[in-house]
Amino acid sequence: MQEDSPVQNENTPDTTVEQPQRARRRNRLIVLGAAALVALGLGGVAVATTGPDRPSPTAVSLDAQSRAEAASRADRSARESTAPASPSAAPSVSPSTTSASPTPAKTATAKPKPKPKKTTKPTPAWVDPMPGAAVTSCYGQRWGTLHAGIDLALPSGTPIHAAAAGTVTQAGDAADGYGNSVFIDHGNGYLTHYAHQSRIAVTVGQKVKAGQIIGYEGATGDATGPHLHFEVHQGMWNQIDPAPYMRAHGVDLGC
Repeated sequence: MQEDSPVQNENTPDTTVEQPQRARRRNRLIVLGAAALVALGLGGVAVATTGPDRPSPTAVSLDAQSRAEAASRADRSARESTAPASPSAAPSVSPSTTSASPTPAKTATAKPKPKPKKTTKPTPAWVDPMPGAAVTSCYGQRWGTLHAGIDLALPSGTPIHAAAAGTVTQAGDAADGYGNSVFIDHGNGYLTHYAHQSRIAVTVGQKVKAGQIIGYEGATGDATGPHLHFEVHQGMWNQIDPAPYMRAHGVDLGC
């Protein structure tokens, strides 16, 4: 008996032709999808088809991902190398690196010398009653009588100074030809007498210092011209030679 061969219906689709074509399209889509995934860096993908009549799976190697990444880096490098380089800003110079003019070394400024203090020379305990005067007569006998003092002459009105500190015991006309006179008690048993003054500048009981003005030279009393008649008394009216006494106190009256 002859076997009946299958009869193909013309309306029945030819599966033997369409299946390989669909498989090839499916494989192409899978490969393209895998390539897209590789480009996006999503890792290697193994693509396979199932079924007894489908081709064996097509594997996408991990090396393809590495090559795609390397190509992508090379492409970025090429684009960056062709991009115009922006001008670099001028390097800022630190003040510490600039060449500065050398600072001159500080020279020690000399300190101003302190001004010497003005010191007032202390007045000696005893002074010349009329400095710079000429001596016209010394102590001793004159015209048969004792000249009991020293005569010192300068122009009329020259100031007369106290020979030492003390207290004025008499100021006025002393009689006996002395004219206007001042007596000063020095508190040591001795007095000084200043006669023939034109004007007296102190009063009785007044304390005076050595060198203080007590009056002015004149010619009152028995005087032939303006001069100072200066005496030293050891006790009232006990006249002694003024020259050695004054020298003992550091004053030379020229006699």
